[in-house]
Amino acid sequence: MSVVILTGASSGIGFATAKMLGKQGHRMYVACRRVEMMEPLKDYGCVPLYVDMTDSDSIQQLVQFVMEREGRIDVLVNNAGYGHFGAIENVTMEQARRQMEVNLFGLAELTKAVLPIMRAQGGGRIVNTSSVAGRCVLGFGGWYHVSKYALEAFSDALRIETKPFGIKVIMIEPGGIKTNWGPIAADFLAENGKGTPYEQASLNEAYWFKLGYGSNLLSSPKVVARAISKAVNRRCPCSRYIVGMGAYSLLIMRALLPTCLWDAFARVFGKMKRRA
Repeated sequence: MSVVILTGASSGIGFATAKMLGKQGHRMYVACRRVEMMEPLKDYGCVPLYVDMTDSDSIQQLVQFVMEREGRIDVLVNNAGYGHFGAIENVTMEQARRQMEVNLFGLAELTKAVLPIMRAQGGGRIVNTSSVAGRCVLGFGGWYHVSKYALEAFSDALRIETKPFGIKVIMIEPGGIKTNWGPIAADFLAENGKGTPYEQASLNEAYWFKLGYGSNLLSSPKVVARAISKAVNRRCPCSRYIVGMGAYSLLIMRALLPTCLWDAFARVFGKMKRRA
């Protein structure tokens, strides 16, 4: 079984993936800032560890700890991330930089830390949780989309560069998944819109965002966990796994619709009135 580092394991996709891979017998080192939320994962053989994806020392300490315990790292699952939503004009540059630090630069630093280890081993796997938001854009998610588009490019370049060393790079591209990611993004959106020309549209979209994530229409995190399991376990995994409610539909629409029609579709939720 493989030695695996998995970030963003406190809830949702990360938590479900940690349970699944732990049950399979992999040696799981699961990491996030809220270590107490990962305590139940100990029942599945996981070792909860602290990491702050915006802190270089924290990232290096995580890798060092696993190497001291295991002497190798076979798989890195970069799953930590969040969505700071709001109109481009409203999101502060400090907020934008933090979005990029967590979703891209921290991920890149952790990846850079394990690459020499995997290269010395003669191989390894890096699994990056991206999103369909890295391939199509909706309104009020600008900086989140920027981070995921960048992650797509980062992963593509990394895959090309590391193949000669036996390192596989796999992207997971979820659509609508029922986690607390949605309500958190909606809260950011509503707060950032207050007192601005975008307030009404922001409140409308935040309302429908929360309504959608509160329904049972979205896919379970287990759907994504199964895709990550394939990326970890299959001898020849796909370069991309597109999973979850609406993922394929959105990508097909974006490919077929002219820009003016896509933009009209993307503005729908900001125009829809909230229910009383």
